[in-house]
Amino acid sequence: MTFEAVSYESIPHALISGIAISLLCSVVGLFLVLRKFSLFGDALAHSAFGGVAFGLFIGIYPLWIACAVAILSALGLTKIRQKFDISGDAIVAILLSTGLGAGVILVSLTEDFEFHDIEEFLFGSAIVDTQNVVAILAMAGIILTILFFTYKKILYSTFSEEQAKASGIPVEKMSYLLIAMAGVTVVISMQLVGVLLISALFVLPNVSAMLYARSFKQTVILSMSFAVFATVSGIIMSYQFEIAQAGC
Repeated sequence: MTFEAVSYESIPHALISGIAISLLCSVVGLFLVLRKFSLFGDALAHSAFGGVAFGLFIGIYPLWIACAVAILSALGLTKIRQKFDISGDAIVAILLSTGLGAGVILVSLTEDFEFHDIEEFLFGSAIVDTQNVVAILAMAGIILTILFFTYKKILYSTFSEEQAKASGIPVEKMSYLLIAMAGVTVVISMQLVGVLLISALFVLPNVSAMLYARSFKQTVILSMSFAVFATVSGIIMSYQFEIAQAGC
């Protein structure tokens, strides 16, 4: 097993993609934390790992399969939760255990499998090529734009579903939209951050921001600032001390 540190040549790409992912994870993660779904990002990541393993098993680029699996499984279980009134922590447990279990089985069935095939998805990789940087920026831009125009509806439905419904807000659609965006966010973050530590970017900046902020706007700004600071510091430490950037 080899943990890859950031090299001098990869710093610009790592910084650009890292900052974009930090901004995205902090904003999307804030709504999950407010909904008491703090570990949902972690569950989505493990679900996406099952998609990565399935992609390797059938010989298709893993991230495409991971994205589809993460979104479909999250939306499906969200629908089940709403229909049968299952608790959020139970949904997290189902996603986490099912995704990880399926991934382990598929990996064991994959011919000519080598650990380095999934290492970057588990622990993150310092090597981000130009094509991936462009893809990350594009997806981050799309999701942040959608959030800009819908955050009031999502926020209202987060704090009071009944009042939101009475005001004509499509609460279920907003929930599905948030879950879908969280799924895409997890998948585009996997290559840089890794499955095992994605939840840190979803939860820690927001919890830290809530300790000091006095309004939703302040929480968003502080959360984004903490996330970017942590990511940039991690990349610099990875290069300086030659350690894996995801652990920083």
